[in-house]
Amino acid sequence: MPEGLTSTTLRDGLRRVAEKLEGHADELNALDAALGDGDLGVTMVRGARSMLAELPNLPDDIGMSLMRCAQAFTKISGSTYGTLLATGMMSAAKATKGRSEIPWTEISSLLAGALESMSQRGKGQLGDKTVLDTLEAARAATESLSDPSALLDAADQAVSACIERFRQQPSRQGRARIFGDNSAGKDDPGMIAFQRMVEALK
Repeated sequence: MPEGLTSTTLRDGLRRVAEKLEGHADELNALDAALGDGDLGVTMVRGARSMLAELPNLPDDIGMSLMRCAQAFTKISGSTYGTLLATGMMSAAKATKGRSEIPWTEISSLLAGALESMSQRGKGQLGDKTVLDTLEAARAATESLSDPSALLDAADQAVSACIERFRQQPSRQGRARIFGDNSAGKDDPGMIAFQRMVEALK
């Protein structure tokens, strides 16, 4: 295993994520239909395909690579969720600009930076039952971890536990909040989309 995140590992990870999202597009659309527009799966697949097209052009600079991926995603997706993901990637891009390898121990801090940027952009808070809660769960679980396999296992378990914990709570952000108490018992589609991406990286 490499000692850190490089353009090579980034390309491999994005390919895995894109393949995973292709296989779960219907699931995400169905979850989104219960609490939103019903097009999250389509949004994620289109965004992932757009990033895949950029892979041959990614430089060794991790920051520049992440910025190109963010730009590719937003170019094809105008959804709120797509914008939030791109905002998170841009935050990580700024933090890693000019570097060709990022130690795994820094992943947690990159997630923290992404969380802050996404929260500001979407006006969301922890506890609203959104992707931010799963992102925070992954951040906390991966802090100080240096082994990539252990890091991904920890993130996966933490995200799953987070989704379970929030399932019976009502949504307080985005279109889902319109459903009020009726959103309790339903998984937030954005949280599940994040979970599928983490699963793809394992």
